[in-house]
Amino acid sequence: MSPVASVVERVKTEALRAVMSLPPRAQRALAGRRVIVDGAPLAVDVQLMLRLQRLARERGAETMPIPDGRRAIRRHTRMSAGPQPLGDVRDLVVAGLPARLYSPPLARGGLLVFFHGGGFMYGDLESHDPACRFLAERSGAQVLAIDYRLGPEQPFPAAYDDALAAYRWVVDHAEELGADPRRLAVGGDSAGGNLAIGVAIEAARAGLPLAFQLLVYPVTDAERDTDSARLFAEGFYLTKGFMDLAGESYIVDSDPRDPRVSPAYAELPPGLAPAYVATAGFDPLRDEGEAFARRLAASGAAIELRRYDDLIHGFLNVGLGRTAPAANAEIAAALRAGLQG
Repeated sequence: MSPVASVVERVKTEALRAVMSLPPRAQRALAGRRVIVDGAPLAVDVQLMLRLQRLARERGAETMPIPDGRRAIRRHTRMSAGPQPLGDVRDLVVAGLPARLYSPPLARGGLLVFFHGGGFMYGDLESHDPACRFLAERSGAQVLAIDYRLGPEQPFPAAYDDALAAYRWVVDHAEELGADPRRLAVGGDSAGGNLAIGVAIEAARAGLPLAFQLLVYPVTDAERDTDSARLFAEGFYLTKGFMDLAGESYIVDSDPRDPRVSPAYAELPPGLAPAYVATAGFDPLRDEGEAFARRLAASGAAIELRRYDDLIHGFLNVGLGRTAPAANAEIAAALRAGLQG
C-alpha cells in the first residue's frame, strides 16, 4: 500500500469509528429515513455504516479484478474491526495449508476449526483475523483458522477437499493442539459455513468426533431461488453481482446441485453434530440458511436457529457500533455452550 493510500485508509477508519460510536439518536439523524424491508427495520448503526461506505465511494469487491477485490476485502476488515486483544496467536501448517491458531488466556480445551467466508474466491487468514480473535476471546475456545484454496485459480472441489483434509488432520493432532478430541467444533461464515456443513456431514458418515457446528449465514443452495435473494439483491453489502461472480469462479462447470456445493441437496446422515445457525434479516442468504436449519432439525440433529433481524450479511467481521458486536457476542456464547464438557 502506498503512503498516500495508507493515510487515506487511516482517515476513513477513524471517521468510521467516530461515527459508529455516536449515540443512537445522533446516528438516526445521520442515517436518513428508516429502512424497512419484509416487515423488519435495518439497525440504525448498520444503515449509517452502509451510507458512509457509499459516501466514501467504497466499491464492492465484486466490481474489481479478483486480486484487487481480495485486497479490498482485507481493507474492509481493517476498517470495521474493533479492538482485538488476545493471549496467544501463532501460524502453523495444517494438512499442507496455512493456518492460524488463536488460544485465549484461559482456554478450556474446546477447539473450533474455522473456515472463512468470501464466496470461495476472497478471504484468507487476515480477512477474518478479528472475527477469530473475538470468537476465541469470548468463547474461551481455541480457534484454528484454515486458509483453503480459492477459485478461480482452484475451483470446486478444491475448497471442499481442503476443508475435509484439515478437519481430519485436526482429529489426528488434537492433543498436540491442546484440544480435547471430544470437544471439537467446526464452523464458518457464508462460504465457510458451507464448508463447515460439508465437514460435519462427512464426520457423521465416517464416525469422526465432532461436538458442534457454528454456522453463520451459511451458503447452502447455489440455485438461490428464494424470496430473500430477490429482496436483498442490491444495497445491503452482499449483492447479486457478488454471488454470480462467486458461482462463476468456484462452481464453474460443476452441477450447482452437487451436495458438496449445495448441502441443501445432500442426504443427511444420522448422528450429525448439534448446530447453531445464525442468519441475518437483510441478507440474500437468509432463507436458504433457515431452510437448511429446518432440514437439519428434521434429520434429528439438535438445532438452534437465530435470525438477527436488523443485520446484514458480513456482520461477523464488524466490530464497530452496537448491533453487530452484540450479535457476535451471542454467537461466541453459543460456541462456548456447544463446547462445554
